[in-house]
Amino acid sequence: NQNQIKSNFFYYGPLRYVFFTLCLLLFMIIISANVVVILTVSLKKSLHQPMYIFICCLCVNSLLCSSGFFPRFLMDLLSDTHFISRPFCFIQMYVVFSCTANELPFLCIMAFDRLIAICHPLHYNSKMTIKTVVCVIIFVELYPALLVGIIVLMLVGLPLCRNKLHNLYCIKLTTLTCVDTTANLRAVQVVSVTTVFLPLVLILYTYLRILTVCRRSSAKVKGKAFQTCLDNVHSAVIAVLTLEKLTIHPLSNPLVYGLNLPQIRGVIFRRLKINMKCFFLLHDTKSNM
Repeated sequence: NQNQIKSNFFYYGPLRYVFFTLCLLLFMIIISANVVVILTVSLKKSLHQPMYIFICCLCVNSLLCSSGFFPRFLMDLLSDTHFISRPFCFIQMYVVFSCTANELPFLCIMAFDRLIAICHPLHYNSKMTIKTVVCVIIFVELYPALLVGIIVLMLVGLPLCRNKLHNLYCIKLTTLTCVDTTANLRAVQVVSVTTVFLPLVLILYTYLRILTVCRRSSAKVKGKAFQTCLDNVHSAVIAVLTLEKLTIHPLSNPLVYGLNLPQIRGVIFRRLKINMKCFFLLHDTKSNM
C-alpha cells in the first residue's frame, strides 16, 4: 500500500511502557528547557541583544524539531502497528529537515556576531542593528525551508515500491522508490553543502580569526573569547554529530547556552529564587490562617 509507510520499530512488549514514560519525560524536559530560555530572553530587556536573540531562535528551532518527532514517536511506542500515512510522513520529513537545516547557519551567524563584537567592538552597534538581525533571521529561516520544500515536493510524485523505512521517522524516502532519484540526491547534496559543510567551515574560520586577534590581548579578554568560541564550537559539533538523533539534539542548545552563559543563567536562577520565596511565603500565610 503506497499510502501507508511502516517505520522501523521493534516490539518491546511490556517494556514499551517504560520506554514511553522515559521518552515522554525527555520530551517534557526538552520543551521546558527551551521555553525557559526563550521566556528569559524575551522578558529580560538587558538580553535583547543580537547574540541572545539568535540563541532564542535556536531554542525555537529545537522546539519545532522535537515537536515534529516526539508526538508520533510516542504514539508508535504504544501502538501495535507502526504505520504512518504518506502525507503525514512528508509533513514530518519537511518539519524535521527544515529545522535541522537551520541549526548550523544560525551558529554561523552567531560566530560572525562574536567576530564583530570582539574584533571590531566600536563598529558593533552600527553593523548589528535590529534591522540587520531581523533580515538575517528571516534569511536563515526561509532559505533552508524553501530548499527542503523543493526536495519534499520532488519526492511527493515518486511511486513507492516498498513501504518499510529503515529509521524510526520519515527520512531517506528515496530508498523506498524504484525509479531514478539522481535529481533528488543532487538537491539533497546542495542542501547539505549550503546548510552543513559551508557554515561549519565558516564557523571554524571565524573562531580561528577571533583567537588569532585575541592572542595579543589581555588574559581576561583571551579567557572571554575562548569561552565564547568553545560554547559555539561545542554546539556546532553536537549539531553535526546528532543531526539525525532527534532525541538528543533539541536539548543541547538550552543546556549549552542556558546553563553555560552567566547572563542567561543568572536571570533564570534569580527568577527561580523569587518564585521559591513567593511559594514559601504563600504556604506560610495559608498555614497561619
